[in-house]
Amino acid sequence: MHPLDVIRTALAEIRANKLRSFFTLLGIIVSVAFLVAVVAVIQGMNAYVKENVANSLIGTNAFQVRRMPIQIGLFDDEAYRRLARRPVITRAEFEAVRADLHDAAAVALSSGFPTPLSNVQWRAREVGDVTIRGITAPYQEVQDYRVERGRPLTDLDEAQRRAVVVLGHEVADKLFEATDPIGEEVRLSGERFEVIGVIASKGRVLGQSFDAIALVPLSRYEMIYGHRSTTSISVKMSDAADVASGMSRAEEAMRLVRQLRPGQENDFSVETAEALVAFWKSLTAVLFSVIPAVVAIGVVVGGIVIMNIMLMAVTERTREIGIRKAVGARARDIERQFLAEAISLSMAGGIVGVLSGWAFATLVSVVSPLPARITWWSVALAVSLGAGVGVLFGVYPARRAARLDPITALRAE
Repeated sequence: MHPLDVIRTALAEIRANKLRSFFTLLGIIVSVAFLVAVVAVIQGMNAYVKENVANSLIGTNAFQVRRMPIQIGLFDDEAYRRLARRPVITRAEFEAVRADLHDAAAVALSSGFPTPLSNVQWRAREVGDVTIRGITAPYQEVQDYRVERGRPLTDLDEAQRRAVVVLGHEVADKLFEATDPIGEEVRLSGERFEVIGVIASKGRVLGQSFDAIALVPLSRYEMIYGHRSTTSISVKMSDAADVASGMSRAEEAMRLVRQLRPGQENDFSVETAEALVAFWKSLTAVLFSVIPAVVAIGVVVGGIVIMNIMLMAVTERTREIGIRKAVGARARDIERQFLAEAISLSMAGGIVGVLSGWAFATLVSVVSPLPARITWWSVALAVSLGAGVGVLFGVYPARRAARLDPITALRAE
């Protein structure tokens, strides 16, 4: 029997029993759809974190010298306590790094943790949960902030400890609406600040706004919140190719200032946006480890259902098998026929599952802040999974059909 005829006959049998075929494939459809949808959301979030969140937090062509690593959540309690004993980065260390990185586009010192979120008040209006950051002027260049109204913070503002603030777009919009905020006076943590600028909108990421921020001179920030807040040095290099060299020189400068001996472990961290991406991927890897177990359960259940349905089909079509054998069909032809039906059935379930998962992932990205990105390997894996289930669970019914005695089969009613 020609292979195309085998496939055509198998598809005809599936079409003849549409409802039974659908319920037979329900386990595979759900499992494959779950696989495609979850992988799409995770991959989409990984890409989004890499392309948007990481660069928004650290900056492009940039790195940070930090007291604590970004991946702090991965350490156990003992490791966390050890890291928490690290000294705060000082201005002297900042000056040493800046002197060693004379070719950098910008080197900045900033502070904003663990200072709590603050409310910003203007007259009778108030905006809550605003991130207050104390910065030196180059921080705005490192983070690619663009001031759309007014002016940015300057070195003079920092040197003279001026009570001035640059507001994020969202804060300014909620507080002032149609009023021009430049020159107006707002309150941060009970202190008066003059608004000198408004940052252009950077948008929202996974529901989190990057525009709910207020930037003040670091010297003024330390007058209010003290000097023990965790500071970090942010460095922007002129080109991405210079980042690795800049990180090495910054590390060397920090070790010299802190008088660390050769072989002694760093008591600071030097990290790029890739560190945040790696941290995020380590979190999603936990979810990835659960997916195979969930999909395997669904696929096994679906495979068992396919095998039972195929065994039932063998019983129902016993006479048909006897007639085929009587007119010259070989056992091998009968086995191919039933195996092709099982594979076609499971592949159809895989394809429907892929389409369902694709549609669900798209729906999730439309109605929620979670992004989704379909990957070719998840689609290929899903279709291959369907075919594999058909082969694995279709062999026994196919062989049972092939071994039927033609005389006995012809007597069946």
